[in-house]
Amino acid sequence: MSEETRSETYAELAATGPYGVRPGHALITMVEPHPGHEYAYNRWYEDDHYYAGAMAMPWMFAGRRWVATRDLQLLRVPERSAVAQPVTTGCYLSVYWVTEGRYDDHMKWTVAINKRLNRDARVYRDRTHVFTAFQDHEATVYRDGAAGPRDFHALDHPYAGLVLEVIDVESPERRAELLEYLVSRHLPKRLAGSPAAMVTVFRPTPLPGDRMTYVKQVEGVDTRLTLLWFLEADPRECWEQCFADLEDPGMGRRELLAPFIPTIPGTDQFVDQLR
Repeated sequence: MSEETRSETYAELAATGPYGVRPGHALITMVEPHPGHEYAYNRWYEDDHYYAGAMAMPWMFAGRRWVATRDLQLLRVPERSAVAQPVTTGCYLSVYWVTEGRYDDHMKWTVAINKRLNRDARVYRDRTHVFTAFQDHEATVYRDGAAGPRDFHALDHPYAGLVLEVIDVESPERRAELLEYLVSRHLPKRLAGSPAAMVTVFRPTPLPGDRMTYVKQVEGVDTRLTLLWFLEADPRECWEQCFADLEDPGMGRRELLAPFIPTIPGTDQFVDQLR
């Protein structure tokens, strides 16, 4: 057995544990490159970190990057957000799916690999984590029922846009009530006839104590829900129709409603439109 790769251990690990395709967990991370570092950050993330720090890791089976150009940033609400201060902060969003039942296994690897990347000077410093959290999947609501892509396809299907929504409530009990209301009433109503094909709903989980120091601990672990709206149209084309008048959830406060479009891997397109 090789001491460098321990290949036989991989064979043992593959024979045990869940290996379904459901996105039981997600990593959702919104980041702001520091002014003047936009191009360098984009190249580092696309050319190295997206793969070595995410997709090459066990049980992270799908991922996609999204970007908010300045005009998209200016559509965000509310003006005073508990997530982003100012609300326009955080122009890049990355979303990854983690296999259901493999969160603990993945976290052990991701903490270790990020320590190694940090040691090997493969971590870009000139950036701020605005909203970074691993999250547990709660529900997915589809516009078209059984027709169309499923949630495990969502990061590979060529959706034209994504809207990140974060809602806070006062207590864990209220969060359970909010989730039931969203899934049974609010989301089906809003999805009907809209360009949004599905909404995935997640709840954040705390980051491990041995995480990298530049990533702050997750807020709202017991009182927050994170929604991802997957759009078949550019969010600028449907914002007024579908999101500008999005009613308050009633039992919570919407802390962020932010539209994004997909990046084009291997290019610096949109980098010059961030400021």
